[in-house]
Amino acid sequence: MIAKISSGKETAGLIRYLFDTKRAKDHTDPHLVASWDGFAPDPGRTEDSDAARKLLVADLDLHVKQARRLGRTPERRVWHCSIRAAPEDRILSDEEWADIARRVVAATGIAPDGDPDGCRWVAVRHADDHIHIAATKVRADLRTARHWNDYLTADRKLAAIEKEYGLFQVVRGDRTAAKRPTRAEQEKARRAGHDKTAPERLRATVRTAVAAASSMEEFVDLLRHIDGVLVEIVYFPSGDVRGYKVALDDEANGPIWYSGSKLAPDLSFPKIQERLKAIEAQPTGKPGRRQPNPWHQATAATERIPRRLNQDDDEASQAHLAAFGEALDALPLLAPQPLRPQLREAATAFERATRSRIQAEHHHARALRGAVRAMLRQPAPKDGAALAMFLDAAILVVIAAARWHQLRQHDQQVAAAHQTLLHLQAAYEQAAAAPLAALAQRRPPQQTVDRHIRQIRQAVPNHAEQVIEDAAFDALTAALAEAEAADHDPEQLLIQAANQRSLDDAHRPARVLTWRIQRLSERPAPSAQARAAEARSAAWADSAARGPNTPVHQAAAAPTPQPPQARRR
Repeated sequence: MIAKISSGKETAGLIRYLFDTKRAKDHTDPHLVASWDGFAPDPGRTEDSDAARKLLVADLDLHVKQARRLGRTPERRVWHCSIRAAPEDRILSDEEWADIARRVVAATGIAPDGDPDGCRWVAVRHADDHIHIAATKVRADLRTARHWNDYLTADRKLAAIEKEYGLFQVVRGDRTAAKRPTRAEQEKARRAGHDKTAPERLRATVRTAVAAASSMEEFVDLLRHIDGVLVEIVYFPSGDVRGYKVALDDEANGPIWYSGSKLAPDLSFPKIQERLKAIEAQPTGKPGRRQPNPWHQATAATERIPRRLNQDDDEASQAHLAAFGEALDALPLLAPQPLRPQLREAATAFERATRSRIQAEHHHARALRGAVRAMLRQPAPKDGAALAMFLDAAILVVIAAARWHQLRQHDQQVAAAHQTLLHLQAAYEQAAAAPLAALAQRRPPQQTVDRHIRQIRQAVPNHAEQVIEDAAFDALTAALAEAEAADHDPEQLLIQAANQRSLDDAHRPARVLTWRIQRLSERPAPSAQARAAEARSAAWADSAARGPNTPVHQAAAAPTPQPPQARRR
């Protein structure tokens, strides 16, 4: 159930609307289901409805008129609450709606239980799925009702009613979501031929600019160079920057300005400033050294996020989710045209999952932010493998984010993560098809494939059969063969790939291993000396794990490790 609460100045106008059956087509059978004393006149159940309506308005306004003589009448004296059931809910009886209305007016402070001086109110039902509660805010003792935070108290009461009545349980938020567009804004956008309202379009634009900028100066400069967007910096009297405002220049009656905080809680000037300070500078290329691939760096930082979310540092986890949201905002700028609609929808959906009541400590996510900015400053890879690799890691992040929010009862964020997952999976299927097909065409000879199968059984025994039966298996064998040609040990790469990324959540494990093998094989292969040192270290660890009761002939089989100080550097 959803409540919508508003205030007004005229009781007569509201009552006239609630019982109107001519202009309002959905008002099929308007009638009272409850009132403050159970004896209010019902215009929907009398022959002379006009007379009954006037009498009802007079009764509701009685205390208002008395308070007016004393100069105590509030300016907006009418309280209006509509309560709508979910489409999946059964049709409630008049008696059930009456009980719901009484509990809501009591919870909100309009007519508290056991208070004889509560406000006068009526509940009107003119359709199967909702009721309207109309009340005047002046109590019988002529004081104004204390109904602060009435939306929150009504929402909490409706959540309890949903469980008690066995109704659909609406996903509820924590008041960190962006403001919903009004009906007027939606109608205005529809008339102008836009599928999004002006605040929604500006919100997406500002978020993309934040994802691309590395400083506040660059952020403002990017906004100023976007066609159709107006930006204005607001200053304190001292000359310091106070904030910014944006508007669209296609408004028929002139620009309508929105501050960043009005677009979304995390788009205020101070919040953006805080995020842009937490960007890790990327290393510059040095003579004789290969410059790091920002796509691989972003993918590596993304793959670490699920492990970060499993730790007990909520502030750091919130920072990683915010940085990942910025990465999704940036992806449409880097992806091929066919993938952009799905990626934009994914970024829009995940926006809700980047905010909660938990305060983010943004310095924890410096690496991902820096890598994303570096990606935007280089030409996008043409083969699509880097994008597919990143999307593959991003899918697991969204799954982990849904779990993290669910443990903290962030219902709206969980729903947003699930919606994001649908769009990311669709984009990933499109992005991965071409690079996987190109790899599969380079499948090595069968003898090499058989050797790789044995290595897979050794490295990932719990997932080996699923990997071998995967449609991307040919691409995996090609990636292993190319890594081996670059002097890498395929079995060691498989072990590293499996250890660094769990395969338990992977529906297509061969794809997961393919992208990981490709990224690991980009690094220089370890030298023979490094491999020997690694083997000695592994043998030492194995011997220590066996303990003092290990049989002599088994201990002798392992190479004798040298003390660290005796090893040759």
